[in-house]
Amino acid sequence: MRKSILRIAVFLISLSTIQAQKLEPVNVERNEVYIDSMLNHALEKGFFPGAQIIVGTGDFNLISKNYGYHDYTKKQLVKTDDVFDLASMSKVLGATLVTMRLVGENKIKLTDKVGKIVPFYKNTAIADLTLFELLTHTSGLKASITFYQSLLSTPDGSPLLSDKKSENYPDLFDNMYVNKNIIYDSKYLVFEPKENWVQIYKNMWLNPEFYKTVYEQISVANTNTRGKYVYSDLNLLLVKQMIETKTGKKLGQLTNEIYTELGISKIGYNPLKWTSIENVMPTELDNFFRKDTIKGYVHDEAAAIFGGVSGNAGLFANAESIAVICKMLMNNGNYKGKQILKAKVVKEFTDSPLAKEGIYRGLGFDKRKPDEFFKANDFGHTGFTGTFFFMSPDTNRFLIILTNRVNPTRTNRLMYKDDFSTKIWRQINK
Repeated sequence: MRKSILRIAVFLISLSTIQAQKLEPVNVERNEVYIDSMLNHALEKGFFPGAQIIVGTGDFNLISKNYGYHDYTKKQLVKTDDVFDLASMSKVLGATLVTMRLVGENKIKLTDKVGKIVPFYKNTAIADLTLFELLTHTSGLKASITFYQSLLSTPDGSPLLSDKKSENYPDLFDNMYVNKNIIYDSKYLVFEPKENWVQIYKNMWLNPEFYKTVYEQISVANTNTRGKYVYSDLNLLLVKQMIETKTGKKLGQLTNEIYTELGISKIGYNPLKWTSIENVMPTELDNFFRKDTIKGYVHDEAAAIFGGVSGNAGLFANAESIAVICKMLMNNGNYKGKQILKAKVVKEFTDSPLAKEGIYRGLGFDKRKPDEFFKANDFGHTGFTGTFFFMSPDTNRFLIILTNRVNPTRTNRLMYKDDFSTKIWRQINK
């Protein structure tokens, strides 16, 4: 009996290998050598401390590797279970996935308007913006608002930041120097737990009354031409509000429902609630707002303001969890025989509906004008922290690259200057 079971197991493994080879006309070994070379060069030059990479098809992971360390002390190697701050990849893997589910269930429509769903915006200048405009970044909203800076001030009214280092501006943040006398607005921010206040960092709690001022700023942020493409974090903040108001559920709950169906557990908001801090990659040394090296909490300040759960950022994940989502999307919303998203919805969201107007975005998804790196049907997203994932229906490939290039500072843009991720994307699609 055992021999029969063993023979069946060997046969199934052989069959899987044959199928993988049929799906993989290019040389996996050649691609792995190329990726190793790129990663070793990147680590040597200090593009980032560590990375996870997966190359796969709609059915198989072809290459899955970890590189480097958590930070430049080189004390802790990157492991498969380690999770990275995904930054703007959250726009797709969080709020957009949920929207796709709701559209497929006819619980929300792309023609739905912000003011019709979210009462706060009913009589504002952005009331008529549609869900479609928000997802394609054609709403006319400005790129972002630094909401958190209104929580900060100085005793003498001097600027928070300076472009020159001095006694009063000793520490660097991004490409500016931080006033050493910054004080926090005690009406909205405290450093000990307070009932009904929102934890936004390990030692910071926010008065939820602050959100009214945030929404007021968004309501008058339509400073660009409506219908023209301007990538904006504000769009996804509004998408979150629309889906939460429409469903009566929180974004984190809605995403977890999808992740549970997919059988993935190394993905979610606020990672310290579901994994250990040792498994979370550190991001930036924030000398400005949180006065700490960020680890276990979201890097993006807007997402932090919302308690780590936001439409624009906030998700943490390992590459393996994202690979499952890639396979589901590449199989028209189906994963292991289970229809997670409607096939027609996947197609609608991953097309470029405004291509005739020179706008190549999908709905939520990043798409590019075809060039030496990207084809018309490719779709995915990138993240500020140094993350990248893209899928190609034409070649049946996906690529996931997770790094923490902002550790210890966001000024490190070496991986972008080198076209690091796009070079690897081009290589695996040859």
